[in-house]
Amino acid sequence: MPETSKRIAGIMPSGKDGWEVHFTALTRRLAGEEILMLSVGDHDFDTPSGTIAACVEAVQTGHHHYIQLPGLPRLRQALARLSADCTGVETLSEEVIVTQGGQGALFAACQAVLDPGSHAIIISPYYATYPGTTRAAGASFTEIETRSEDGFEPGAEAITAAIRPETRMILINSPNNPTGSVYSRATMEAIAEICRRHNLWLVSDEVYWTLRGEREHVSPRSFPGMKERTLVVNSLSKSHGMTGWRVGWLTAPAEVVRLLTNLNIVSSYGMVDFVSRAAIAAVENGYGVQEIAERYAARRSAFLDALRGANEVIVRGSEGGMYVMLDISHVDPNAEAFAWGLLQAEKVAVMPGPSFGAAAEGLIRISMCQEEPVLREAAARIRRYIASKTTRRDAAE
Repeated sequence: MPETSKRIAGIMPSGKDGWEVHFTALTRRLAGEEILMLSVGDHDFDTPSGTIAACVEAVQTGHHHYIQLPGLPRLRQALARLSADCTGVETLSEEVIVTQGGQGALFAACQAVLDPGSHAIIISPYYATYPGTTRAAGASFTEIETRSEDGFEPGAEAITAAIRPETRMILINSPNNPTGSVYSRATMEAIAEICRRHNLWLVSDEVYWTLRGEREHVSPRSFPGMKERTLVVNSLSKSHGMTGWRVGWLTAPAEVVRLLTNLNIVSSYGMVDFVSRAAIAAVENGYGVQEIAERYAARRSAFLDALRGANEVIVRGSEGGMYVMLDISHVDPNAEAFAWGLLQAEKVAVMPGPSFGAAAEGLIRISMCQEEPVLREAAARIRRYIASKTTRRDAAE
């Protein structure tokens, strides 16, 4: 056949991506093994019933047709109000475009501000699609590795040192996936100052903003001079329990939204009508938001309480989001080897840290997408596995 484009061939370089542990565990579970799956971030509960009922009604009443490309006006208005709550800045519906999930919003943001040959800065550890989404825009990127001892918050000096003449964008994520870190106001102010000084776009992934634990959520869009240079990625997937519905949105200057509407013409051609009407009901009524936030806070506490006292394990970040990050480097500096060993010995599936960037070597990510008894059992198995490894190591010494 003829050659494929370099653009699409280069999105995901060939080789290991760190997800092999998860897919092996999933295959074994589907074959009947009782594997505790703590490797992915998909809710283990259904979408709230009010949202489902609104969708059924929309289907039954004939909402099966094309809609406005940037989204139904009422949904854009509702998401604008939600953006104002999230970012602390008054938001107009013209500053919102509805996308196919948070990933759709991230893709749109990168297409909006990056050109072939331009350069981006990504904070590591990062959500797994960040590099590929940047490459899909034809851009290169530099990873800024954060340190677990600093709570995975990036330093202004490292970011500034990575800036090149062709740098156009900084990409951040708080509350963070995979670490659960919630950036402080001081960190956000420092990043905002860099963007103003060097005339850069800031793409801020705030998908987990409702799952922030006790920490304050600070959106960089709220700082002086940042509304016009910040693109906020958001989604109903986590906050409203709607992962499979694929409803996200991008908050951006109105002119950027207008241009991205043209991108929709040649890509998605808009959203699904009846799903959009279900999303309206979800946002206007806040279905599930408080309950989901409380559920994950309780799960995080239950897991950490059950793990407390485990030798040579340090909890890093983990203030928000749906994950807990464990530093197991003193047990095994090779996080992938640790994850494989845990799966084999204790039938617990976790994600090795390097799946999310080199900065997460020596770390494992634990998903809180299981009921509290399962999380407590998983913690007990992790403790047992660590104890067996340290016993064997001490005996060898």
